[in-house]
Amino acid sequence: MSRVINLANKLRAVAPHIRTEDEAIDAARALANEIRIGSSLRDRQRILPHQEMELTAQSGILGVTVPADYGGADISNPFLAEVLAILSEADSSVGQIPQNHFYILEVLRLAGSEEQKRYFFTRALSGDHFANALAEKNTDAAGVIGTRLVEDGPGYRISGQKYYSTGALFADWIAVFALDPQDRTVMAIVPRETDGLTITDDWAGFGQRTTASGTVTIDNIYVTADSVIAYDKAFETPAPLGSLGQLLHAAVDLGIARAAFADMIDFVKNRSRGNRNLGIETASDDPLTVAKTGSIAVRIEAAAAVIERAGRKVDMAQVSPSPEAAAEASLAVAAAKILTTEAALEATNALFELAGTSATDENLNLDRHWRNARTHTVHDPVRWKHHAIGDFHLNGRLPRPNGQF
Repeated sequence: MSRVINLANKLRAVAPHIRTEDEAIDAARALANEIRIGSSLRDRQRILPHQEMELTAQSGILGVTVPADYGGADISNPFLAEVLAILSEADSSVGQIPQNHFYILEVLRLAGSEEQKRYFFTRALSGDHFANALAEKNTDAAGVIGTRLVEDGPGYRISGQKYYSTGALFADWIAVFALDPQDRTVMAIVPRETDGLTITDDWAGFGQRTTASGTVTIDNIYVTADSVIAYDKAFETPAPLGSLGQLLHAAVDLGIARAAFADMIDFVKNRSRGNRNLGIETASDDPLTVAKTGSIAVRIEAAAAVIERAGRKVDMAQVSPSPEAAAEASLAVAAAKILTTEAALEATNALFELAGTSATDENLNLDRHWRNARTHTVHDPVRWKHHAIGDFHLNGRLPRPNGQF
């Protein structure tokens, strides 16, 4: 990868080496304690989490999925999902940003050459952050790619524009998705500082406000042949690539649900008032509030359990790939995505229902939980998850493997 190394003009101190799943959880909790500070202020004023993402890089978390053969801990998917849930509970924007980093590393594992794996996995272990430039707006349908690689001597040129490029502004490397001359989808990994690559902070969603999920403009950038990975190869075997990506999105929603629930508990116990007309002296003694609180707690616990189960299914499909294992993983993750969506929306709505009118004070910014849940849960609409599960049980049909299943 000598030509790629020459392009990379920034190296950071090597991140701590996480060796076990327990160490990964401990690192996530320690990082969550750091990023929780100021998370509400960052949302209100849209202060981008540059420092928080640097702390993430320094924590060692970005290397936890690197295979053991390349020096990584290769933690299991239930633990990886819990890492993102922990971070998302502290700040859901920071929790979402690494999602496509881990997806890119899985593409590398499935489709990269030995040389590419050795180099890029080493960079991830050292704390480098990978982000994507995938989605395009000006196409006939979502998921269609119009950007192309054009041959130029020993390498290629790429021009195009990408949207919803979560985390690209904070990343060291950008994975640009394009079609090669044979119309195959490829992933070209280029340094963020590449000449002709411009990242614009124009994300204007009302939730997940500090993910910097903006526009990447690619103006005739040069790409070396050894940085191009055959993305389509990742789908030649029945590997659960799309399931992994969706599992991590579900983990973000679980973190949002936990954050809203925790703030609701704190507010009801310490600030909400009772209703003397109903003979209720304190809000926490209201039997309907108590019952609703229990119902939400059960919903969140069930969502967490289904995420863990789905993660195990993804593990099995990765270790022993087969159409059956991939199908089980896809359906299990679809169920997890449904339950975490429901848990996040119910918890964020109930926060105001149970805490009362005073919880709507703008200075508290508790509405950020609902805005984050509503924004992130439409990333991949759960109506299609319901359809996929129903279509399988009624008709034996499975969705075509892709980034959504």
